[in-house]
Amino acid sequence: MASLLITANRMIITPAGSSTRVLSPGYVRVVDGVIAEAGQGPPDEASDVDLPDGLLAPGLVDLQVNGFFGHDMVDADEAAWHTVVGRLPETGVTAFLPTFITAPVATQAAALRRTRDLLPRLPLGTRVLGVHLEGPFLSEKRKGAHNAVYLTDPEPEAIATLLETGLVKLVTLAPERNGALSAIRTLTAAGVLVSVGHSDATAARTAEAADAGARMVTHIFNAQSGVHHRDPGVATQALIDDRLSPGLILDLHHVGPEAAELVFRAAAGRVVLVTDAAASAGMPPGTYELGGEPITMPEQGPPLRADGTIAGSGLRLDEAVGNAIGLGIGTAAAVDAATRIPAELIGRPDLGRIAPGAAADLVWLGPDHRARTTWVNGQKVFGGGS
Repeated sequence: MASLLITANRMIITPAGSSTRVLSPGYVRVVDGVIAEAGQGPPDEASDVDLPDGLLAPGLVDLQVNGFFGHDMVDADEAAWHTVVGRLPETGVTAFLPTFITAPVATQAAALRRTRDLLPRLPLGTRVLGVHLEGPFLSEKRKGAHNAVYLTDPEPEAIATLLETGLVKLVTLAPERNGALSAIRTLTAAGVLVSVGHSDATAARTAEAADAGARMVTHIFNAQSGVHHRDPGVATQALIDDRLSPGLILDLHHVGPEAAELVFRAAAGRVVLVTDAAASAGMPPGTYELGGEPITMPEQGPPLRADGTIAGSGLRLDEAVGNAIGLGIGTAAAVDAATRIPAELIGRPDLGRIAPGAAADLVWLGPDHRARTTWVNGQKVFGGGS
C-alpha cells in the first residue's frame, strides 16, 4: 500500500457530522490515494512531509473556468488541455469544470464530443469533473461578454443534444426564457446542476427556478438583475433563498469588497468562490480569446472586450481565498467556499474536504495563501512539499 503522512502547523478539517474548522497542529494520513486518518497532531511517528507554516487545506474546486494559461477551453486542442490540467495545481485547484460559453448548440455539442474523446488521455493533474455550459440560454439584456447572435430558448431538442455525451454537469441559464422552467426540471432530473445567470429575472421568477430545481446563481451581481428595494431581482433572491448558492468572483474588480462581504454575511455557508478565468489568466498583458472573440488583458484589472465589457477574469482561486480572508471572512468559511461547498453542489462529496474516506486532494497554502504544494490522490503534482 502506498502511504503518506503529512503534518501541518495549521490544517482545515471537516469531520463527519461536524462543521469545518482549523486545527493547530494537525496531521493527515493517506493510504492508496484516500485519506485514512485526519486529526489533531502531531502523530506518534515521524511524518513524510512537515509543513511548518501556512495552512494545509483540501484541494480547491473551481466550477467556472473558461480558460487559463493562454488557452480557451471550448476550442482547446489536446496539448492545450495537457497544459491547463497540468498547471492548474499551481493555483491550488485539484478539480474543475471547464466552461464553454455561448455558441450555437451544434458547436457546443461538437466541443463536448471532442472533450469526451480526449479526457482519457490527460495526465495526472487537476481533475476534470465535467463541463459547465454558460449559455446559450441567456438573456439578451444581461448578455455580458456573450454573443447575442447565438442566444436562444432552451428547447427540449437542444437540451437533449447537449446531454448526449454525459459530460454536462452544470448549466447556466436565464429562467425568464421560454421553456426555461421545464428545461431546469429536465436538467435536474439528469443530474445536472442548474445555475441562474445572465438573467434579467425578477426575484419571484428566480424563486420559481429554485422550485424547479436550480441550486446556484452564476457570478452574483454580474450580468443579472440586482438588489433594488422595489424591484428585487436575481441577486436579491440569491442572498435570501437558502436553496441557492451564489457564485462569487472575488478579484475585487467584479464585486467590490463591501458587496462581497454582504454576500458572505447574507448567504453564510452557501457562497461558492469561482474564478470565471479566461484564457488570459496566468498570462502577461495582451490579446487572447474567449468563445472565439478577442479579449484584452490589461496591466491592471480583468480582461475586456473591445467595447469595454468585462470578459472573464485573470483570477486564481487561491488568490480568491486569500481575498476572502483579507476581508475578515474566517479562514474555515473562506476555504469552505472554494472546496467543500462547490464539491457538494456538483455531487462530489468525496472531494473538497479533509476527512477519512475523502480523496487525498490537498494543497499547502503559504502565509500569503498562495499554493506551495498540491497533491491529487496523494500524489504530488506541484511544488516542493516541505
